[in-house]
Amino acid sequence: MSFFDKFSKEKEAELDKGLEKTKQSFFGKIAKAVAGKSKVDVEFLDELEQILISADVGLETTVKIIDRLEAKVEAEKFFSVDELNRLLREVIVDILGENNTEDIVDFSIPDTNTPHVILVVGVNGVGKTTTIGKLSHQYKKQNKLIVLGAGDTFRAAAVDQLEIWANRANTFFFSKGMHTDPAAVAYETVQFAQSNYIDVAIIDTAGRLHTKKHLMDELTKIKNSISKKMPGAPHEVLLVLDATTGQNAIEQARHFTQATDVTAIALTKLDGSAKGGVALGISDQFKIPIKYVGVGEGIEQLQVFNRMAFVNSLFK
Repeated sequence: MSFFDKFSKEKEAELDKGLEKTKQSFFGKIAKAVAGKSKVDVEFLDELEQILISADVGLETTVKIIDRLEAKVEAEKFFSVDELNRLLREVIVDILGENNTEDIVDFSIPDTNTPHVILVVGVNGVGKTTTIGKLSHQYKKQNKLIVLGAGDTFRAAAVDQLEIWANRANTFFFSKGMHTDPAAVAYETVQFAQSNYIDVAIIDTAGRLHTKKHLMDELTKIKNSISKKMPGAPHEVLLVLDATTGQNAIEQARHFTQATDVTAIALTKLDGSAKGGVALGISDQFKIPIKYVGVGEGIEQLQVFNRMAFVNSLFK
């Protein structure tokens, strides 16, 4: 069975809708840049560079795309809108294929770890708690037992918000209340999961500002606390980023990857942004897989990220 047999028409339509603003902005500008031209010249490449940067692909990745596109055009000696789109598609697929972004088709977890521990990090407002809730829902559909650990003990109502999502997704919930030690919450969440034969433990953390060094130090303390209770854990450190923030998301990724061993990225609010190109910059610059994308507010509107589905949707 091929990937597209598994990737339902409903999910495909959701992804198409989620990327609509990016497509309208990105390809509309490219069409204008191409109009009346019969060859790739310096003027066109300059325009394309600005188009890619405005889509928040990022300067480093933009330069890489331009260089490779120029080489392909030189080699193949032609130019039209259709051919340009084909070449751009090839370049983007190649770049995504050079990092650790994997083509995954479902929300399965390894059977080797019980519990499978996921530490979720990111600044306030990026959709971190919502992503945890949506992810819990997907695991629950697989008949997994899940516990959500309320490690965000500083932000007002954060514990309550996570509990609401735990109830909505019908999962276990572990909390020590507000103003308690987050590292202790993380430790005891894993302990609770081990004692109750739970499959997945997802631990929330405070929406710590990446410019605050002491908060990043605390993130390291939380991770060490988990490892102390369960060697090898956390098995995933999931960084949640908001696609609508564009280059700021890349800056956040830079700081968080310096503070802890981020293993995967969830890119939220893709449907609300014309800056879907940030997915290319993030995956290219940090070599960390984008694992999930949020394409709407609904509990079902979290998808696994598949580079082929993403590129195919982008170029429809």
